[in-house]
Amino acid sequence: MAVFTEVSQDEAGELARRLQLGELLDLRGIHGGIENTNYFLTTAKDGRRDEYVLTLFERLSFRQLPFYLHLMKHLALRGIPVPDPQADTTGAILHTVRGKPAAVVNRLHGKSELAPTTAHCASVGAMLARMHLAARDYPHSQPNLRGLAWWNETVPLVLPHLEPAQAALIRSELALQNHVAAGSAYAALPRGPVHADLFRDNAMFEDEQLTGIFDFYFAGVDSWLFDIAVCLNDWCVDLDTGAHDAARARNFLGAYGAVRPLCAAERQLLPAMLRAGALRFWISRLWDFHLPREAAMLKAHDPIHFERVLRQRAAHPVAA
Repeated sequence: MAVFTEVSQDEAGELARRLQLGELLDLRGIHGGIENTNYFLTTAKDGRRDEYVLTLFERLSFRQLPFYLHLMKHLALRGIPVPDPQADTTGAILHTVRGKPAAVVNRLHGKSELAPTTAHCASVGAMLARMHLAARDYPHSQPNLRGLAWWNETVPLVLPHLEPAQAALIRSELALQNHVAAGSAYAALPRGPVHADLFRDNAMFEDEQLTGIFDFYFAGVDSWLFDIAVCLNDWCVDLDTGAHDAARARNFLGAYGAVRPLCAAERQLLPAMLRAGALRFWISRLWDFHLPREAAMLKAHDPIHFERVLRQRAAHPVAA
């Protein structure tokens, strides 16, 4: 999250009134992240103070956004703790601010756990499985926009910025992922809407109780195994070295499997999909680091971290 587009108190206040959220008391830009403009809104209505998050979408279009927003509504209605997009009097949940698509959601309680225990990992694993099953009957479809097609398009753009050893690694890994995606085991993977970005800072806890999952704006239809791999590559690795944390991974996968057991194809392809998850975020971080956009609050993530994770996943395959 960052601030690319400045929003005034008057503009935010008018939107809050239009959504019948009450009078705007406070508007604060949110630091961190790199995709959208985000603000915290504090409002007052009927003697009660409430907090919301206003997001202006800097890359996603009016055409793409209904998939994400209605997915959040769909999950919330099925008991998954996700932000609930706020509707205006016509029922619309996609709005316009400063000429850009925007949404307002309730702010989740709790805080992110940046040093997760095995218990935190188990909670996330179980909730991810619940979320996958809850989205099975979601009626809309949109591909993962940061999937294999995007990797193939983006690697040539970042190659000029890489050292020879890095360039060789990214080329060989991309070739491997294209080969895996063409295989019969990959075609057999269960698929559906996935979060695709469920990192430590996109979940909230109070004590060890998971209170919410947010930031669905990389969601899309992909293999559920890819979603699992993205989580394992963040929740269950050592951040300094990128090395696999077996205890946290066992708890994550055990809790996930207790809700939705993995099929044979998923067990077979977990090592390759862990490499795919690491490649995806190495590419995107290289892109954001070397080809940045301007923002009032912006700090690009270090791409070296996911290069380390990828090298670890290639050298030390993990069995399901």
